[in-house]
Amino acid sequence: MNQLSDSIRSISDFPKKGIVYRDITTLLKNADALKKAVDLFSEKYRNSKIDKVVCIESRGFIIGSALAVNLGAGFVPVRKKGKLPAEVITEQYDLEYGTDSVEMHVDAIRPGERVLLHDDLLATGGTMCAAIKLVEKLQAKIVGVSFLIELSFLQGRKHMQEQDIYSLIIYDRE
Repeated sequence: MNQLSDSIRSISDFPKKGIVYRDITTLLKNADALKKAVDLFSEKYRNSKIDKVVCIESRGFIIGSALAVNLGAGFVPVRKKGKLPAEVITEQYDLEYGTDSVEMHVDAIRPGERVLLHDDLLATGGTMCAAIKLVEKLQAKIVGVSFLIELSFLQGRKHMQEQDIYSLIIYDRE
């Protein structure tokens, strides 16, 4: 895990003063670290009989699509409102100041399919909670929820207590 955490660049005061941004682009450009991350997720879920890997726009798509290929599963994108071309279901979630929403195609998942949700980062958990609700609306079985990075000090995990959460890199303070 040190190879992975060492490959994450930390940028102070971005996007605003007092925030430490965890930049995964440095991990993504490192072939060994990228492969290690995908392999670790693949090992974790290899025997879980995953039908679909549901990933949140946009950085979640990167590792999530490779994970779907490794697991022999389909890839399902969860996107911001208005980005998907066919009929969608929508879930709204709260932001610090206001609301936003995410969407998924209504035919992306069939009832009873086994689903793994994936994103690059767990912070407050709002976006992932919305994605979970989308999957539940389509009556799929959520096998797990995975993240490359978890900012545990923001306590996003507490909003998903009924989920099996797996994070490769955990930061317990900024």
